[in-house]
Amino acid sequence: MLRPKITACIFDMDGLLLDTETSYTVAQQQICQRFGKDFTWSLKAKMMGRKAIEAAEIFIQYLNLQGKITADEFLKEREEILDRLFASAPLLPGVDRLIRHLHACGIPIAVATSSHRRHFELKTQQHQELFSLFDCIVTGDQVKVSKPAPDIFLLALEQLNHYLKAVEVVSPPSDSPSGALTAGGVPLLPQNTLVFEDAPTGVDAGLAAGMQVLMVPDINLETSLRGKAHQEVESLELFIPDEWGLPPYVG
Repeated sequence: MLRPKITACIFDMDGLLLDTETSYTVAQQQICQRFGKDFTWSLKAKMMGRKAIEAAEIFIQYLNLQGKITADEFLKEREEILDRLFASAPLLPGVDRLIRHLHACGIPIAVATSSHRRHFELKTQQHQELFSLFDCIVTGDQVKVSKPAPDIFLLALEQLNHYLKAVEVVSPPSDSPSGALTAGGVPLLPQNTLVFEDAPTGVDAGLAAGMQVLMVPDINLETSLRGKAHQEVESLELFIPDEWGLPPYVG
């Protein structure tokens, strides 16, 4: 399969870079238990990638909890649980190697997460050095419309272009492998941007943005919610950069 040469990469965060989805599952199951309900994977998939208030409304509607808990009450209760869990969120397999590789090769990279800035800071506090390698970070509070709308990915690409223009990047680091990106003032384009996602709503958002999309689905995600991305891999450990025209791993 012939793929376009990728000149920029945009990453979702929750469930893709960081194992925070476990925290969301634990917190939401605890709330479910108060009402004698179960937090199923079907419900989780509907909530993934959404802004907090939208996810809360889906939660209440799906479980028929109208009149028993409001979206604001759900979020307040969930927030108290998550604050204790997020601080220890680990990186997922393959993340450290891939991000450091792309950064060292001069490939523009961004994070585009539905999490608001406060949650982003909380989740990444143990990984600040790695996240400092990203050229820009876009959080959910920076866009009016959340995934599956393309807004957050388009904003991330816009910010990457502003970044490249500001620093006047003309060549990758001298020690980069051959084939690394040379910006040369040429703007980054959606069709040459690779979005990394784990959620169906995120995949839809990347496609709507006109970008290439790679999905790393959770093993529990229903088959019917997969298959739209240009490529699927079980883990970022299995991602092969040179299949997308990116510099290959060395060693």
